[in-house]
Amino acid sequence: MRSAVLRALSQSSLACSRSRSPTNSFLLLARTYAVPTAFADEEAETVVFPREGSGVSYGLNWALAGRGVIVKDKAYFNLKKPELEKYGARKTESLSGIALYMRGNAIGGASDISKAQFSKLLKQVASHISSVSSVFVQDGGIGSSPKCDAKVRVISDSPSAISQLADVLWKTPARAISHDSCPLTVYIASSVSPKIREILGLGSQSNAAFAVADVEHSSLVLCGNAFADVGIMKDALSALAAPIILARGALPLTGRILVSGNSIVLLFAPEEIIKNSSDLHRTLVSLDAGVVLSSNGVAPFFQTKDPAAPNMLKMPSAVVFGSADSSGALPPISKLSPGQAAYHFLAGYHDGKFMPAYTKSPSPVDPLALANALHTQLKDNEIPAFLINVNHAGKHIPGLELRKLVESSLSSNLPDIQPEARDAKVAELKGKYKTFLSGKFEVPPEEFSF
Repeated sequence: MRSAVLRALSQSSLACSRSRSPTNSFLLLARTYAVPTAFADEEAETVVFPREGSGVSYGLNWALAGRGVIVKDKAYFNLKKPELEKYGARKTESLSGIALYMRGNAIGGASDISKAQFSKLLKQVASHISSVSSVFVQDGGIGSSPKCDAKVRVISDSPSAISQLADVLWKTPARAISHDSCPLTVYIASSVSPKIREILGLGSQSNAAFAVADVEHSSLVLCGNAFADVGIMKDALSALAAPIILARGALPLTGRILVSGNSIVLLFAPEEIIKNSSDLHRTLVSLDAGVVLSSNGVAPFFQTKDPAAPNMLKMPSAVVFGSADSSGALPPISKLSPGQAAYHFLAGYHDGKFMPAYTKSPSPVDPLALANALHTQLKDNEIPAFLINVNHAGKHIPGLELRKLVESSLSSNLPDIQPEARDAKVAELKGKYKTFLSGKFEVPPEEFSF
């Protein structure tokens, strides 16, 4: 009887519709990128049964049933590292290059997976997790600002996977998920059959490792040892969290936070530039790209390298964009108006290519909407913005020079720059910007300019 009731609840909850909720000054954007509500509350608030104990919580079991997982024996919630090791957690060798299938990508064209395929996958994975004797659950958050973060619940058949996620997500209060209107859910089926790819029509592989993110369902599914690819996992979580953060009145940006003395710089630059600038690393709060910018300040998406670092930092003293141009059209550093900053942010120009909003990963958020919102933030908060040309004589500038240029944006003593570019070169680069942006987006606001 209990199993039948729980399965009925699961089917009902998975079929329920989701609500939308706009907030604050980002009303229009919130309507556009509103997110679904939770399937079920974390805990039942009525009767506490006497048989509850370690691994047995009826409130948690009912909440998991609302996400399609029926606890066979025990479900362990928010275990600490030593406890996870007791149940078999082991350090997993890092992977890279795991396939990520995205449904709801605004910048990548058609979805990689259909709604029917995702529904089938979710049913298969939920059934698999329901078949194991021990289920492990971990709650956390993306973005360390409590008002603007995205809450996450991880449901896994593996304590090792839970241990990996615990190192990535920010810690949240014990009952945060039950009080959140739109949490994300991560399903990890580490021991699922490799045939699941073939069942979904994704081809047959000897390894079941792959990841699927669905924005509509606010869900991420990790199969096999896909959880060991931290890069793919963070890309997927960032994409799923973006509409939630935006709907809560903040901006999800693929930038990094640099600390210089008492000042904060919000830095945008391609991944290769950051990785090759070791002199820059010690001044960055995190090497990961992912920042929440709100009226309260800036916060990193994921846990940082320094556990003692503050979760929330003050508003940036400057915003810096790094772009590479070998033609000489861009000077080493130049100050931008809010409209120019939004324009260069939208283009994300680097080495002759464009990466809108400096985002290389899938995202359900329109870069033009982000550029408009960033323009408003810069203008309203009077935050100065700068453009740095990271290319000199056909090569990327050394990390130390880049750091000095970034830090110079905090000073009124900017280097005395003599224009080297001829008008023809500037006009040619302007034309590249215009051709790309007009072909990809609707006409940007009049304030946006080169």
